[in-house]
Amino acid sequence: EACFSQIREGLRNYHISLATVLELLPTHAGLVETLQLDAANLSSNIQQQMEDLGLAMVTFPTEDRNPLPAFSSRFQHQVGGFFILANFQRFLETAYRALRHLARL
Repeated sequence: EACFSQIREGLRNYHISLATVLELLPTHAGLVETLQLDAANLSSNIQQQMEDLGLAMVTFPTEDRNPLPAFSSRFQHQVGGFFILANFQRFLETAYRALRHLARL
């Protein structure tokens, strides 16, 4: 139960972070929007799985989005976007391993 809730919360946070990437890297809008949609679909699937299993749903309070960091160059925008995307990739890999482990139980 806690694992599902943590993954859903992480996906919600990265959905916000991907909106930041969209603003930082507008030339990659199509790819970022696809990532946002995939993250939202995964979150919905996890929520549905939790409901099907009769697990308690934890709803976290929404937070105001932080303003964009003040990057002064195109390179800094690209680096900022890279770090967000690299962290998102690591999060997804960890979530995958956790879900695969749960499936074996």
